[in-house]
Amino acid sequence: MRLSKISFRYRRRDPLVIEDADAPLAPGDVIELTGANGAGKSTLLRLLAGLARPTTGTIADRPPVVGFAPDRFPAAQPFTVTAYLRHMSRVRGGARWEPWIERLNMGHLLGTPLGDLSKGSAHKVGLTQALMADPGLLILDEPFAGLDADTREALPAIATEVAGRGGIVIASDHQGGLRGLPGLRHWSMVDGHLKESTVAPSPVAAAQATVAVTLPAEELPRFLARMREEGLRAHEIPPQAARETEETA
Repeated sequence: MRLSKISFRYRRRDPLVIEDADAPLAPGDVIELTGANGAGKSTLLRLLAGLARPTTGTIADRPPVVGFAPDRFPAAQPFTVTAYLRHMSRVRGGARWEPWIERLNMGHLLGTPLGDLSKGSAHKVGLTQALMADPGLLILDEPFAGLDADTREALPAIATEVAGRGGIVIASDHQGGLRGLPGLRHWSMVDGHLKESTVAPSPVAAAQATVAVTLPAEELPRFLARMREEGLRAHEIPPQAARETEETA
């Protein structure tokens, strides 16, 4: 697969979002894509996936099967998880989604309407539809965001398996979740220009904040489970500590 002088703008008189991106991709490549917000990472991923066309330049030899997991799964669809995955299986010619249910720890989600899913749970559904057809090109936009710890730990092995059978994996990831994989390539978007380096950038440390939430006691277990599913640290504050928190707020 080859990017040759790719440029992209949304409208004719708009400034270029991506300019003269040029890069080869080989079977077995795993590529980490980083860059500041608004640098053009998601746009580049959509171009690579074939979901948008370059304004100028060409993308040659794209693998015939592409799996794309967006950073925000489009959950506003009238399906349960099972119905959606069955639908996508038919679209993908009978691709098997069932093996991914256990691997991504999502069996408890099968009867849930897509619109009721947390961000992390919806992201698992997006990963499943991207992986089910054994893609030759797997594109992941912020794949670690909101996932529980077990699924975050599973993703590097999944990327390695796709690459091991000759696929190409490209992940936009500011958390450094694929660091440590042998042969990992490092791309960055800087002011619309695609650059490759041999040194991995340092993961961006997210700012931390602590909040206190008051809710009916019977809702607490479900609330805590949902927050932890999102990858957040959440625990109950003892009543006395909660009162002290309220008094000092």
